[in-house]
Amino acid sequence: MNKLTLGFAMCGSFCTFETALAVMQKFAGYGVDILPIMSFNAARIDTRFGRAAEIKKRIRDITGRRVIETIDGAEPLGPKKMCDIMLVAPCTGNTLAKLAAGVTDTPVTMAVKSHLRNRRPVVLAIATNDALSASAKNIGELLNRKNYYFVPMSQDAPDAKPTSVIADFSLVKKTLDLALKDIQIQPIIK
Repeated sequence: MNKLTLGFAMCGSFCTFETALAVMQKFAGYGVDILPIMSFNAARIDTRFGRAAEIKKRIRDITGRRVIETIDGAEPLGPKKMCDIMLVAPCTGNTLAKLAAGVTDTPVTMAVKSHLRNRRPVVLAIATNDALSASAKNIGELLNRKNYYFVPMSQDAPDAKPTSVIADFSLVKKTLDLALKDIQIQPIIK
């Protein structure tokens, strides 16, 4: 993986940021060149899980790059073929819906759209409270599209949040490895 350029896009599932940043750190340790991208909300909202400026500083410390946090900053990814593979981790229900509908109004959706023009893989690590309700159709839609791959996922709190699903972040590397070979890791639902 050390000659790989990974687009690492983060959306606003703030409770998963620590886990996502740990994955980012591991990839940096493998020698992967990481191009960080954040949605508007992920890049700007301070939450009980962290201040946006501090999270962006951590990302810069890990990757050695500034976060792409504008649509015009993300647009050149495809034309310049800047990434071998794109990871959206966490991928929220909002971003799932936009990707399924072809809406390009955030840095993350632009990065994915731009990257897909090169027919290169996009890996989604889902983290949404409505995966088994409103977002289910969008997951199904993207499962049926070429170049989209999913990190295996499961319900994270079935009694308290019966429609909530989160990706198994420990399987991101294996999912990426297989996606680069045009193989969807199985099983998708754990």
